[in-house]
Formats: sequence, C-alpha cells, structure tokens
Amino acid sequence: MKDLKHLTYFENILMEAYNPLIRQAQQEGKICAAYTCENTPEPLLNLPGVFSARLRAPRSGSMEVATYYLTSFLCEYSRALLERAVEGGYNFADCIFTPDGCTMMNRCVENMELLGTLGKDKENFFFSYMEIPMKADDNGLNLYVVQCRNHILTPLKEHYGIDISDEAIRAAVKEHNKVCELIRAIGEFRKGEHPRITGYEFHIITMATYAAPKYLIMDKLEETLEELKTREPDPEFPYGARVVVVGSEVDDIDFIRLVEESGAYVCADRYCYGSCPGRDPIELNDTEDALTQICRAYMYRGQCPRYMDSTKMDARRDYVAALAKEYGADGVIYQQMKFCDPWAYEKMLGSHILREEFGYPVLTVDRPYAIGSSGQMRTRVQAFVESIDIKKIRKEEHNG
Repeated sequence: MKDLKHLTYFENILMEAYNPLIRQAQQEGKICAAYTCENTPEPLLNLPGVFSARLRAPRSGSMEVATYYLTSFLCEYSRALLERAVEGGYNFADCIFTPDGCTMMNRCVENMELLGTLGKDKENFFFSYMEIPMKADDNGLNLYVVQCRNHILTPLKEHYGIDISDEAIRAAVKEHNKVCELIRAIGEFRKGEHPRITGYEFHIITMATYAAPKYLIMDKLEETLEELKTREPDPEFPYGARVVVVGSEVDDIDFIRLVEESGAYVCADRYCYGSCPGRDPIELNDTEDALTQICRAYMYRGQCPRYMDSTKMDARRDYVAALAKEYGADGVIYQQMKFCDPWAYEKMLGSHILREEFGYPVLTVDRPYAIGSSGQMRTRVQAFVESIDIKKIRKEEHNG
C-alpha cells in the first residue's frame, strides 16, 4: 500500500516523551498534566487551559537505578518511567496524576516524588494520587466521583486556576469525543478481507492521541481518515492470520510491528492505551452532572483486571470474544508485560476461556517493556500463525 502521508509525523511524536507538540502547547500557556494509567479519566485532564500527556519511556535502555529502588520484581513499565524521571526526562510536566490501578505504578510515582525527580523550579507543581473502585456498582461510582473531584479537579483549580465547571467539563468531553470518533472511524478500515491500514499504522496513530495535545493533531487525524477512504489496499492479504492483541500496557512502537512482520495482522487492540475501549466516545445527557457521567463511563466500560467482581471478570472475556468476532479475527494473542501481576492472572484464566468456551486459538506471551528485535517472540508468533493455518486446512478438508 502507498505510505500514509502523516505516518512519519505521528512516529516522530512518539520518539520522545517531551515531544515538539508538548513544547508548542506549553509555549501557548497551557498546563501539561502527566498521567500513568488508563483509569485516569482523560477529559478531566483536558479542560480549557490544560492538556494531558501519557508518560512513556521511548528507547529505554538500562533500568539499574529504578531497579535499585523498585526491585527487579516490578514490571518494566514502572521501572522504565522511574528511570526516565531520574534522568530528568519528565521535567516538562506541570503536575502528575496516578490512580492505584496497581501498586507497582503507585510505588513508581511515589519514588518520583521522594527522589524529587519532577517539578524542578515549578512553584505550582503537584503530585496527585487517587483511589479507583475494584467493583463496578453504585458504591464504586461514588468513590470514583469523589476521588476525581478531590484529586484531579480541585488541585487543578487551586494550583493553576483551571475552570472545573460542568460547562468546562462538557467542552473537554466534546473534544475528547471528536478524537475518539476519528480513531474509531480509522479503525474501521481494519475490518474486511483487504484492510486499508496495518495494525502497526493504527497503533502509531492511536498512541499519538495519548502522547500529544489533542487539538494539535486533530487536523492530521482528519486528513488521515480522508486519505484512507481512497487508499488502495493490497490486492492479496499479505498475512497468515488476523489476530486480536489483548493484555497489559503497550506503548512500544516496535511490538505490533514485530507481530505483523511475523505474519499476524493485528486487526483489533484490547490493551492499555489502545483504542478498545480507550477510544470509545462518552455520551452525556443534560440531566446529570458531567463528572458523574464520565466516571460511570470509565467504570462500566473499563476492561482493567483491577475490577475483580465476577460480573466484570466475565465481561472481560465476552468483550474479547466480541472483538474477535466483529473484526474477523482468526485468533487471540494474550500479552502480559513481565511481572504485571493483574494481567498475569487475567491472561491465565482469560486465555483458557477464550480457547475452551469460545473456540479461538490463543497465544500467551510474556514480554519486556521494549521488545527490540526479539527472535524468540518472532518464532512464537510465526508458530502460532502456522498452527492457525493448519487448523484452517484441516477444517476445509473435513468440510470438503
């Protein structure tokens, strides 16, 4: 297929945590609200005068200092962030928010604060920690609302004078929804026999919407959507199988590329900071305050294994199965970053249920934060694709 006009632009945004668009927005007088977890309601960090930036550690190398403080048994995402913070890589942030989605991320940010790694020479800088519910019910919603009001909205107003009115929140949701609708529309081109966009391209574009101020990339997203409407797909499907990638945090630009180079087309994404459900629009009514509606949307649509009630646990597997059916997947790849405890349990049970109850071939893998050119991972994905091909052949022979 012909190269997408803005793909290199989006790739360049992801090469550094402190990217040019963050610089531009701050030069325009806007406040940078850094955050670390998908359970932080994004629209609340994009009120008028403030923009969100999801922390990443691109091109990570040694994690020796972070490992000293966090031990080698914490996931590499948390260690990579702390290492980059110690190096001074997040000094651009004007504040940072972290929910207790997992204790590892809490420990990471707590060490950032204890070591004085962020907020240098910034009088109004603040760290903010918040609880999030473990069950999706009325009590959980009440907790979510109180935590977001006390640990996101109130400090933004007190430290930076940000407008936190219901009207301002609704305006932020409107911008958020526009981005979501564009990403969803772009993602539709992954369906069908001849996709017009690769999983890698979609991953890059989606990641850019988390790492950069949304209003500065809106035009590029719109142009990309229009470009895809007339883009000529490959006349033949160049992959051995279509797969849904499920699991923990993925912001490595090389992981999805490696999977596709190994013969598996990534037709749908259910991982932290992906598009499903992270880029679902938030529908608001006029009879209830916007904050409560946002929290309800995040709580009930969330697919994080932080939620441990049986209804949410069952719904997570149903959600993956529904994605696989909607996007025409041949199989599922359950990936988990090493030492990510919540997804380790979810991967074990979820892969079994997807295989035994829904009939999908499933590959389960542990991976580092930065995959590099892992030969072992390539071999495993290639073998998985070959096993799917064999099953297809046997099924055709049986039906024939």
